Order: sequence, then C-alpha cells, then structure tokens
Amino acid sequence: MSHRIEAVTLAGPAGPLEAQCMIPAAGPAAGAALLCHPHPLQGGTMHTKALHHAARALVAAGFPVLRFNFRGVGRSAGAHTGGPGERDDARAALDWLAWRFPGPTVVGGFSFGSWVGLEVGNADPRVAALIGIAPPLSLYRFDFLESGTAPLLAVVGDRDAFCPVPDLEALGTRLGARATIRILPGAEHLLTTHLAPLHDAILGFARAVLHPL
Repeated sequence: MSHRIEAVTLAGPAGPLEAQCMIPAAGPAAGAALLCHPHPLQGGTMHTKALHHAARALVAAGFPVLRFNFRGVGRSAGAHTGGPGERDDARAALDWLAWRFPGPTVVGGFSFGSWVGLEVGNADPRVAALIGIAPPLSLYRFDFLESGTAPLLAVVGDRDAFCPVPDLEALGTRLGARATIRILPGAEHLLTTHLAPLHDAILGFARAVLHPL
C-alpha cells in the first residue's frame, strides 16, 4: 500500500522527540500503531531495518504508524536512562498518536523497544493489541504481560541469543489464547536476513486480529 511520511516533533518529558509517521494513502484510519526502537546504546534508532519493515507491514494493513527516537537518539533531547525515561517517552508518543488518530491503537517494538513498548501498552486501556519483535527475555522481565488482556504477537528467530524459544513458548502458554507466537527458522536477534517473513507475520496478525477490533 502506498503511503506518505510525515515528520513529527513530539513534546517529550525530557524535551522534543524526533519522530516519523507513515500514513496510508487510501482510506480513513481506523486506528494507529506505535513502534519503539532497539537499545539506543547498541545503535538502535527508529530507522532500524526490522522496525522499518514492521511499520511497512502495519501500513499495508491500513494503520498509520508512528516511530520515534528515544531521548538522546538522533535529534531527540535528553539522555538514555535504561528504561524509566524511555517508557515516559513512549507514553508521550502514545498520547500524540491517540490524539492524531482516534481508535484502537497497537503498541509494539523491537528488542529493548519491545520491553518498553509492551509494558507501556499493556497498562494502557487505549491499546487494543501488542507486537513484540525479538523480545529479549534473557535480559528483561516480561511477566507484566500476565496482567493484560490485549492480543499479543511475538516474533522471534530460533537462533536469537537473547530470546530463547522455550522461554517465549512458556510465556505464550501462560498468556493463553491471546498470544500468537511466530518462530522464524534460521533467524538471529536482528532478523536482518528474515525481514520478509517478519513483514508477513505482522501483516497476517494485523489482518486477522486487528481489523475485527
């Protein structure tokens, strides 16, 4: 689906946050999606390849998608805090998105961004679905998801050193029917060799789960 890109400056709690919104060319928006990027100290930005492909998949399903740079990344003000400040950044981005595109909101992220985004989205009643790309279960706790009800898609490579497949499957079992787990054979943490399957998994989830909401 064709789209346009709108440059956005968000009012973040530590100062302005650099952002981009991908907006589908056709049809009114039924909702929107927010995606959070990988770890800032490991080179993660809103332009990370896997995050860009995830955004394109959601746009193809008809959702405007907001990506932004956490504090201290690119032209975003502030400095990295290891999680608390980044969650505040994500909440500010979610507030803007809900104002700009009222309706069911999807929140997700890639690696560190999935930890931040899923925790923020899981606790917010405006959020209708969650997407975790390569969630680093070996580095952070994700048991906060057990308190939520929104449908969740988790996509991970079976060679991901930071997200052991048995741990993700165990989390999926605890979450029950709301969790959809997609394992990409041969993929490592960055998923750079499996961008097409990542796109397809997210597009399929969006069409099957999000549109009926």
